[in-house]
Amino acid sequence: MTRKEELTGKGWQKQSTNDEPRLSELADMYQEIGYQVHLEPFHPEEEPGCTECMKLQADRYKTIYIRKKTSEDSDIFE
Repeated sequence: MTRKEELTGKGWQKQSTNDEPRLSELADMYQEIGYQVHLEPFHPEEEPGCTECMKLQADRYKTIYIRKKTSEDSDIFE
């Protein structure tokens, strides 16, 4: 099972893969509109399309996953 499949099974939805500063901007925006945000390390083998340039500096990139907050959830990143 891939990490993406594992997260999807727990209710997370993949949004995008970014680096800074866009990564933080998007994560903050999703939190502001009521989502939990999980940042996952970039897994190039799980990404469709051309990711050759991103593979060269894979540690710079994170994939944003979101899911709706429940009343029991906190506002911190997972």
